Amino acid sequence: MTSDVVAAAHRLAEEVLFPDAMRVDGLDAVPAAQLDALAAEGLYGAPGPPQAGGLDLAITCAVAEELASGCLATTFVWVQHRGLVTTLAAAGTPAALRARWLELACQGKVRGGIALGGLIPGPPLLRAEPADGGWRLDGQAPWVTGWGLIDLLLVAARGPGDTIVNLIMDATAQPGLTVSRQRLAAVNASVAVHLGFDGVAVPADRFASQEPFDPAASLRPDRLRINGSLALGVARRCGRLLGPGPLDDELDACRARLDAALGADSEAMADARAAASELAVRAAAALAVADGSKSIMTGQHAQRLAREALFLLVFGSRPAIKRALLRRLGAVDLSWAV
Repeated sequence: MTSDVVAAAHRLAEEVLFPDAMRVDGLDAVPAAQLDALAAEGLYGAPGPPQAGGLDLAITCAVAEELASGCLATTFVWVQHRGLVTTLAAAGTPAALRARWLELACQGKVRGGIALGGLIPGPPLLRAEPADGGWRLDGQAPWVTGWGLIDLLLVAARGPGDTIVNLIMDATAQPGLTVSRQRLAAVNASVAVHLGFDGVAVPADRFASQEPFDPAASLRPDRLRINGSLALGVARRCGRLLGPGPLDDELDACRARLDAALGADSEAMADARAAASELAVRAAAALAVADGSKSIMTGQHAQRLAREALFLLVFGSRPAIKRALLRRLGAVDLSWAV
């Protein structure tokens, strides 16, 4: 079954996503039909439990790589859904929330995004306090993807006693919520926004969990692995457009390194993530050179993939990934860049 899922993702990438990627690149938002196609193949349930059609991390990463090779903007919206599904499937999540939304989320009939302002180390950007039998949210979430394309928002905010409070709120306009569009040089159709919270009320029945804040949790290799697949996907597409060559072997080596790092420490995963991102940049540059002057014209895949590779140098990064990338890019003396 798992090979069938990867094959379905490959077919979607080649027959649906990639043929439309240039058009989507110029749109204000990913067409709902793109996301519907992923849902029809059961891909929204990938992060869920096995009984709900979920897949293990290795297969989920393989799916993400295939989809990213087709259209990174579409994949970027899809991958955010992982946070909602894994939260709903967690053992500690109230049964009522699970019964209400998990099956629908795994079917892609309810789609989710994430607002993780409370997880950023340092003074909390987003705070949650008990209020009126529910919760009150104040602060900001600088990067939220898929606004207008998602139904629910998983919010991770810093709570009382230096905890993380996970809440599920409707992804829609409401009192106290300010939405500001972030215009991006790549994957702009993923509809990234900045959310401002000023006393946003969340009912008690939308509470998912509360746990001690652990800054190191976001550095766990299993949490960093899947974003590496996005870079592999961009590199894979460049390789397909270039034709067989040495980049294919490098792609396989990067994938193996990312997988091996799952059993190592966070530094190993940071190095593996940096290697994948750097490969995407080099592969995109090679494609541009091979295509010649036409590669800088709008409507050409080479310039789109180059912008996407640039995006993946900084998306989902961590200080250790940034340091590793700077070393690979020959900027090892920039000790200020952390």
